[in-house]
Amino acid sequence: MLSAAGLLAAMTTAGDAVASPSGRRKGGGLPEAAAGEVRGMWIATVANIDWPSKPGLAAVQQEAELFAYLDRAVELRLNTVVFQVRPTADALWPSPYEPWADCLTGTQGKDPGWDPLGTAVRAAHDRSLELHAWFNPYRVANHTDPSRLTASHPARLNPGWTVPYGGKLYYNPGLPEVRRFVQDAMLDAVRRYDIDAVHWDDYFYPYPVAGQTFDDDAEFERYGGGFADRAAWRRDNIDRLVRETGERIRVIKPHVRFGISPFAVWRNKETDPLGSDTRAGVQTYDDLHADTRKWVREGWIDYICPQIYWHIGQTAADYAKVLAWWSRTVRGTGVELYVGEALYKAGDPAQAAAWQDPAELSRHVTLARDHEEAGGHVFFSGKSVMADRIGAMRRVVADHYQDRVRLYPDRGRARSRRRERFSG
Repeated sequence: MLSAAGLLAAMTTAGDAVASPSGRRKGGGLPEAAAGEVRGMWIATVANIDWPSKPGLAAVQQEAELFAYLDRAVELRLNTVVFQVRPTADALWPSPYEPWADCLTGTQGKDPGWDPLGTAVRAAHDRSLELHAWFNPYRVANHTDPSRLTASHPARLNPGWTVPYGGKLYYNPGLPEVRRFVQDAMLDAVRRYDIDAVHWDDYFYPYPVAGQTFDDDAEFERYGGGFADRAAWRRDNIDRLVRETGERIRVIKPHVRFGISPFAVWRNKETDPLGSDTRAGVQTYDDLHADTRKWVREGWIDYICPQIYWHIGQTAADYAKVLAWWSRTVRGTGVELYVGEALYKAGDPAQAAAWQDPAELSRHVTLARDHEEAGGHVFFSGKSVMADRIGAMRRVVADHYQDRVRLYPDRGRARSRRRERFSG
């Protein structure tokens, strides 16, 4: 196995193959795509990151922008769109649980005059794209003032459910009634729409903010008995959310998959010998109370899509080393591994030199295809896919996506990829 330095030295030509003892090569060239390789992009709606381009556009304009993303996905031979439909405890469909999202009209709770989720599902499937509905379980607002929420918002009707922290407002994961409510709110979309997967990102307990404390003293006092410490109790709260959500999805629609895209470092090996060879400043197990490795080993989820947002050879967290750790982690579990890719860094002058090379992301795909466990990539995010600042996305397509891979040519119920252990 080459070291990170060796990998970099081997790349004398942009996009050259990276050596690995395993993989899917033929004739010594670039490794081939696996059957059913996922090729996706995120479309973020929180704060109008990607879509709609601004709040308050007419429905026909919003729809046209959405279709442009889907059409671009087809042009690039992608097959999956991860569409954010519950950005801040609000909804991009007519939900009986939560108000309309303010990213649509600029006013939370205002009916936009159309159904973005329903339209997105139909339009994606018409283009032979999968539609993964992306939900954020606990984030309520990107501010701390509940009075700014619409009057009927559950967070206003239940003020004891929220915790202000780091300039944002969150639902408290330590409350069983909150855990049940956020599941109900998300699963409404599973029941009503033909989505292909439920998708979460990296937000569970919030990322640490220096000098601030997440105030869950009362909840820990009430529910924390029997746990070694508060951190163990918090991890159990998130474990329960993950396990229960997966169980409920399988009851409602067994063919709908459940995937999570966490921050990519579970623990550094200096913290835990089972961890990755990294020196990351954040560890999901310790800082976000998200035991991502456990979720995989227990089979609570169908896929994991770690956000490996570093370049090959990065000092604290080398893409190659983090990828190898995740490949070992999923091995033998039946949980699928996709890789979250930082397309937004490509060509950003504030980033390291590696990100100024249009071939960096192509090298990621080359390397990942040499890991039998890696089943595809998801690129962040839609706006960067459209702009493709230095041609990094086009390079990935030219090197690796010459042919389109359709995950489900027949969109009948037979498209299910649920593992046998979930069939009983």
